[in-house]
Amino acid sequence: MASSIGNEKSVNPVLRISQLDALELNKALEQLVWSQFTSCFHGFKPGMLAHFEPELKAFLWLLLWRFTVYSKNATVGQAILNIQYKNNLSQTEKYQPLSKHQKLWYLIFTVGGRWLEERCYDLFSNRHLESFCRIKHCINFGAGLLKLCGLLNFLIFLQKGTFATLTERILGIRSVFCKPQSARQIGFEYMNRELLWHGFAEFLIYLLPLINVQKLKLKISSWSLPIAGLSSSENTLAAHCKECSLCGEWPTMPHTIGCSHVFCYYCIKSNYLFDMYFTCPKCGSEVHSVQPLKYKIEMTEL
Repeated sequence: MASSIGNEKSVNPVLRISQLDALELNKALEQLVWSQFTSCFHGFKPGMLAHFEPELKAFLWLLLWRFTVYSKNATVGQAILNIQYKNNLSQTEKYQPLSKHQKLWYLIFTVGGRWLEERCYDLFSNRHLESFCRIKHCINFGAGLLKLCGLLNFLIFLQKGTFATLTERILGIRSVFCKPQSARQIGFEYMNRELLWHGFAEFLIYLLPLINVQKLKLKISSWSLPIAGLSSSENTLAAHCKECSLCGEWPTMPHTIGCSHVFCYYCIKSNYLFDMYFTCPKCGSEVHSVQPLKYKIEMTEL
């Protein structure tokens, strides 16, 4: 491995986006492993894993560390992107893998740190003693200080392009390409397709509000189900104003718009408020005024 990589100066620098992609792939793998693990307990009592969740997560992350960083000097995300860790503290110019101490400290900082943060939150969340409150404040202060240091490290990483996380900077481990020629290739075909679909989606978002969908639906329904195409009994029912021309049910609070057809009050009011150019779907008459029916409808048949 060392002979194939050769001199440190000949190693291509890892792009910032590649290092950030590797971190995102690591997070996605952890979420996938945890979801697959919890799916095995769906048939058990709810909340059974809640009391031991930090320990179970730490055990799973320990297994991932054993088969990734400990054995291959690279996380899963780095292995996908052809990246691995290099011991940046070595005095030689050739590639040097991580030492055992660096691997163990990496385990303590990543897995142990997250376990300690989650378990301390559970331990001190329901404690109200003065001593516990002081310890909780100290832990919160330490966690905030670490996050601030992580932010500063990220800003330095954006400027210089090395040590994407605070753990990497403290331990002196650097991301390098496994092979010098393995530079990141940008897929312009995928980018063009995404830009095309985003432009088409924005066009639809602009166009759809301009289309009166309700009026178009009523127009199509009037073409497909004209009043002349109904049966004789249905024509008689419509002629005696015993069905709403919109919903087809017995008219509730029957109203008219100036033609011979009847509508439910809420049907005609909602459609007219939605479309001021609303027309009767049966005869195409425009709305002159929404008036209650002058005479009484007898419910002789349903």
